[in-house]
This record gives sequence, C-alpha cells and structure tokens, in this order.
Amino acid sequence: MVITWRRVAEGDLGVLREWLMQPHVARWWSHDTSMEAVARDFGPATRGEEPSEDLLVMLDDTPVALVQRCRFADYPDYLAEVAGQVELPDTAVTIDYLLGDPARVGQGLGPRIIRAIVAATWTDYPDASAVVVPVHAANRASWRALEKAGLLRIGTADLAPDHPDDDRTHYVYRIDRPVGETGTTALADCG
Repeated sequence: MVITWRRVAEGDLGVLREWLMQPHVARWWSHDTSMEAVARDFGPATRGEEPSEDLLVMLDDTPVALVQRCRFADYPDYLAEVAGQVELPDTAVTIDYLLGDPARVGQGLGPRIIRAIVAATWTDYPDASAVVVPVHAANRASWRALEKAGLLRIGTADLAPDHPDDDRTHYVYRIDRPVGETGTTALADCG
C-alpha cells in the first residue's frame, strides 16, 4: 500500500468536515463542523494565504488522513510559547494529524504516515533541523504513534489544549534531521 499526499483543495473541505465530525477526531480536534467554519479555518491554507500546509494523505489513492505542517518560525506566538518550555531549534517544523476513517485507527497507519511526512520534511524544508510535535498528554494513541514513528519525548509543556475539557499538559516529541541526509525522499510505504 502506497502513501501519497497533496495539498488540500477547496473541493476536499467536505471530506475534512466529515472527518472532524467522527468521535475519535472530535475528541481531540474540538472543531466547529459547520461547512462555513471548515471553509474559514482550512480555506486560507488551500488558497496559499497561510504559511502552513494542509496535506490530504491517501492510501492507494483513497483519502485517509489530514496532516498539517508548518515552521514554528511562521507562528511567532506559538514558537515563543513552546520554546519557553523545551529546547526548540529556530528552524524546527511541526505537524498535526488525524486519521479520518475510524475503521483505519489502530492498524499502524498513523506511524507510517508520520514517518513518511517526517522523511519528506527533510527535502521539503531543506533548512529544517528537527520536527517537534506537542501532543496532549491524555492523547495516548497520538503520542504512541509518534513514538512508533521514531520521535522521542523531550519534555512536558504547559500549552493551551485543543479541547476545552482538557488540562494544559502536553508531551513534546522531537526527531532531528538525520546526519548526512541527502535531501531525497520517496513517497512509498514507509512502514
């Protein structure tokens, strides 16, 4: 099975909305699922008005996941909040992710997607020295996926949660650019 991705397009917003309404996603993303809210929040990235990337991940051409990727430096407030609590390189990139289809959860797909996106980051962001990902401490499935993908927990941070019912405790994970990285990446199955 081959993992590929492309930028989210306006025509994909309905799929994102469906995914955001799934209980396993809604628990951690706490997002208004009206079409207007989805268009408001994801539309700017689709039009290139935001420095972040919203990537629609496919497994054998079937959409299965969303990955958001950006440089911390493009969001100074977030950079300051995280850098004040853990070591954060100036050129670090971060990701956020969700598996949309509940039938695909628990099958090892999350770590495979994370590994593939991290590998591509070294090419897509040639100056990126690390990928650093804060994840809510109670979201065990998410931080276990990061660990299975090779990221290491480097600390704990006090950050605003995505869900209003959660406390502020986040684990922070990091993976550094491999020494001697050549800058080439395949989009094939990384697992």
